[in-house]
Parts: sequence; C-alpha cells; structure tokens
Amino acid sequence: MISKFIFNNQYLFDELPESDKDLLIRVMKTKNYRKNEAIFTDGTKPNGIYYLKEGKIKKYKVDNDGREQIIYIYSSGEFFGYSAILSQESYGDTTSTLENSVISFISKDSFLEIIDQSPVFSRLLLKSLSHEFSVMANLIAVLSHRTVRERAALSLLILHDKYKPNNLQEEEVLISLSRVDLANMVGTARETLARILNDFKQEKLIRSEGRKIQILNFKQLIHIANLY
Repeated sequence: MISKFIFNNQYLFDELPESDKDLLIRVMKTKNYRKNEAIFTDGTKPNGIYYLKEGKIKKYKVDNDGREQIIYIYSSGEFFGYSAILSQESYGDTTSTLENSVISFISKDSFLEIIDQSPVFSRLLLKSLSHEFSVMANLIAVLSHRTVRERAALSLLILHDKYKPNNLQEEEVLISLSRVDLANMVGTARETLARILNDFKQEKLIRSEGRKIQILNFKQLIHIANLY
C-alpha cells in the first residue's frame, strides 16, 4: 500500500540504452551544492533539468504566511525539474538541498534535443510524469483527511524508502532530517510533531538519536497511517 505514496524516477537513467546514457552524460555539467542551497524557485522560468548524483533534495511550496509544505524528497539517481520544460511553464515549486549534494545540470536545448533523438527517453519521461501525478494525487487525497498522527506515520514510512540505500537491510536505515523539515512534510507545527515522535518512541515504534530516526515497528506504523 505504501508504494502508491512513493515517487521515484531512478529507472529513467537505469533503463536507457548505453548510447542514450552517453548523450546525457556528454551534456551534463556537474556542481557541488551546500546544504540548504536553492536549486530553483517557484515562478522562475526553467533553463534546464537536473540529475541528482549524490544527496537529498526537497521539493516544496511556500504559503502566504511563509510556511513551507514539503511536497516530496528526491534521492540520488533521480531527475527533477523537467515537467516545467515539457509543459512550457514556470516552475510550480521550489527545490533546495537537504544535505551537501552533487547535481548535474542539462541545459534546456540539450534536453529537448536528446528527447528528439531518444524515443526511449521520451517514453520513460512520460511514464515518470504519469507516476508523479498519480502519487501527488494520492498524497493530496490522504493528507487532507488524515490526523497529524496518521500523517506523521505515513511521512516516516515514505522517508524510510527515500533514505534506504540498496545495500542496507530494512532495520539498518536511518532517516536523517531536521525536525523543522519533517514537520513541514507532515504539515504541522514543530511542537506538535515533537509530541507525536515522543509518543512513537514510548510505543517502541521508532528509535531516535539527535536528528536521526530509525523505524522499529513497520507493521504498527502502517496500521497507524491507516494504509490497510
């Protein structure tokens, strides 16, 4: 059930033929970003797309009161920022780094040229956009009707997936996210989140040390998130 709330487009690069991968690699310009550094902002015109080689990126909106609502988190191996170019619109959200990151940039002209040359890449992008729309629709539908406790449980399950390297066992995954960012993802005040996380600790659902959180009881968190 949790899979319908998780967006991941790592397959975009992995499933490309080697010749198409070479096209992308040749036009990539790689840059190191510091933690909390903006990549692009809501309302600006896109001039290219991005490929996250290392790190974590948050995608978020800011309301009229200046409060962040984190929409999603990208992890290494994912492309982002391409929907604005394909729709010929401005960016509809803001992205910034959650940790020191390495990001490759592909200019708009190069991106559109590769799409023309690669039917496989075009097909995979369409698949990715459809998947992203489905995930966002599911999240909006669920988060608008769930309690803060339910949203917190769901957010932790989503984050566990985003922070899980391929070579780690489930019980070894550590979610490393500030309480402010986690509260912004859940859509609640930091104080409220702190009380819920403390309850989860008392119930032996999670373990935490500093900003790191480890899930101990997946079955019960799934039950709390009302995903059955």
